[in-house]
Amino acid sequence: MSPVPGVSREVASAGVADASSGAGDASVDAADASAAAARTSVGVGGVAAAAGGANTSVGVEGVAAAAGAAYTSVGVEGEAAAAGAAYTSVGVKGEDAPAGAAHATVEAPDVDGEATPAAAVPGTPVDVAGGVPVDRPKPLHDPDPYSTPPYGQPGPWAPAPPVQLPATLPAHGTPSPAPPAAVQAPVAPSGHPVHGAPGPTPGEPTPVVPSPAAPPASPWQNYDPWAATAAPLHQTGAAVASREQRRKRGIRVLVLGAVVLALVTGGIGGAVGVYLERTGGVTDVELPQAGQESKERAADSVAGIAARALPSVVTLHVKGSAGEGTGTGFVLDGLGHILTNNHVVEPAGSSGEISVTFSGGETAKATVVGHDSGYDLAVVKVSGVGGLKPMPLGNSDNVQVGDPVVAIGAPFDLANTVTSGIISAKERPITAGGEKGDGSDVSYVDALQTDAPINPGNSGGPLLDSKARVVGINSAIRSADSSSDQSHQAGSIGLGFAIPVNQAKRVAEELINTGRATHPVIGVTLDMNYTGDGARVGAKSNDGGSPLTRGGPGDRAGIRAGDVITEVDGQRIHSGEELIVKIRAHRPGDRLALTVERDGKEKPITLVLGSASGD
Repeated sequence: MSPVPGVSREVASAGVADASSGAGDASVDAADASAAAARTSVGVGGVAAAAGGANTSVGVEGVAAAAGAAYTSVGVEGEAAAAGAAYTSVGVKGEDAPAGAAHATVEAPDVDGEATPAAAVPGTPVDVAGGVPVDRPKPLHDPDPYSTPPYGQPGPWAPAPPVQLPATLPAHGTPSPAPPAAVQAPVAPSGHPVHGAPGPTPGEPTPVVPSPAAPPASPWQNYDPWAATAAPLHQTGAAVASREQRRKRGIRVLVLGAVVLALVTGGIGGAVGVYLERTGGVTDVELPQAGQESKERAADSVAGIAARALPSVVTLHVKGSAGEGTGTGFVLDGLGHILTNNHVVEPAGSSGEISVTFSGGETAKATVVGHDSGYDLAVVKVSGVGGLKPMPLGNSDNVQVGDPVVAIGAPFDLANTVTSGIISAKERPITAGGEKGDGSDVSYVDALQTDAPINPGNSGGPLLDSKARVVGINSAIRSADSSSDQSHQAGSIGLGFAIPVNQAKRVAEELINTGRATHPVIGVTLDMNYTGDGARVGAKSNDGGSPLTRGGPGDRAGIRAGDVITEVDGQRIHSGEELIVKIRAHRPGDRLALTVERDGKEKPITLVLGSASGD
């Protein structure tokens, strides 16, 4: 056998893992590597390495290394290295290296052919003189028969290691392959190639040994369950947040929780509020109400006026052969005289029945004392009634447009109804009645106009001033059907008319005292068909005689037939009705100034009013 290149009777001690004494991971000298070798089995000198070598088994000069050597088993000059050597066992000159030697034991002859002890595994004491390793110091404790960590491998009863997730893989989950390592010859600690390693032949190209494709990197390739981790393990593989991160995250959680709590509380509160608002809560509904207050009112207020006037106001119910009706009146004195309108008592006739109801509810029968259709006034009297409160009378001449007034009556038989308004106008000439057709029932009134609501049933009731004094007797309304007669059941449109109390007082006194009323007259007959401006004296009387009463006021003043009277006391008149109204507003015996137009010329005339008996 030829000697191993670079070795002269000595064998180097090998301790390199995963490397054989030949060229690493390659087949040399035309030997075929066995297909079953774990990495590469190399045969040197034409002999194949044994299959099944754990990493590399090398046979030198025709001798095969034993199969199953743990890392590298080298046989030199025809002898096989013992199988199962822990790291590297080298046999020299036909002797076998002891099997199972730990790490490496090298026996190499010295220059004189004598073998000298080789250095053992670092940390192993060696006797330099004899070349024999000295005994190792005895361990401080006995070997662990159960191989429990950290002295051996985990036993079946050892606790399971903590979970260590695999390392983070590149994108798309594909591990990056490790770059192939360059093939190098083993190098001794001195920096020279290891003995026994084949070198390149001078002049020959260095053979390039293709390395097999590296297996894909596995996250578990270097997994050590007992190794210390850089950070606490986490199920997701991420490191646990730092204390500052946990503090900030806790603040965010608290803020978010507060916001959610506020929203939930607000929603619940709103829902409860809506429920309580709609249902009134869970208890019985009790509405707020003002407490007791004084019932006293200002004397000039509507309430104050009504409080003083109502005890003197009465409601009249009239029945007779001509019909029935309802009206209002007020007490004139303590004797039981009550003033009302003539058209209120007219249905009773001479045999009808009149019932008077006072504001307190007492009822009494009444009889007619007197009535006058020209003034539309009547006086009735009740008997056997005590405690009557007469209504105070005012002065209609003192009333001014715009003064506040209060009307009291029984519209549509609603007794003690109080309304209020103002004086809209004064001396408004109106006529009422005329149902008989002969004019005998027509009343001429120089009325007070008011916007206080007056309706059918208010007739005969008082129109009061701010001191609860009577200034007028409600008598007529102008309704939407243009009728000025209250016999039509129409409602108020704010045009009410009242007989001035000054005129009513004189007529009432005459009716009480004599049972009849007197009318002021000028003693002429008027042409009621005249359509021009003013009142024209007729050509003849109603019976065909002279239009002037012989010896009457007009005759004595020089009025002639055909004259046109244009003014009364300086006020322009436009019709015969207005002239009558103006005359009726005075008393008999009053002096009256007239303006007469004759032949296109105006002439002033003064006369004294006469008297005529009413009906």
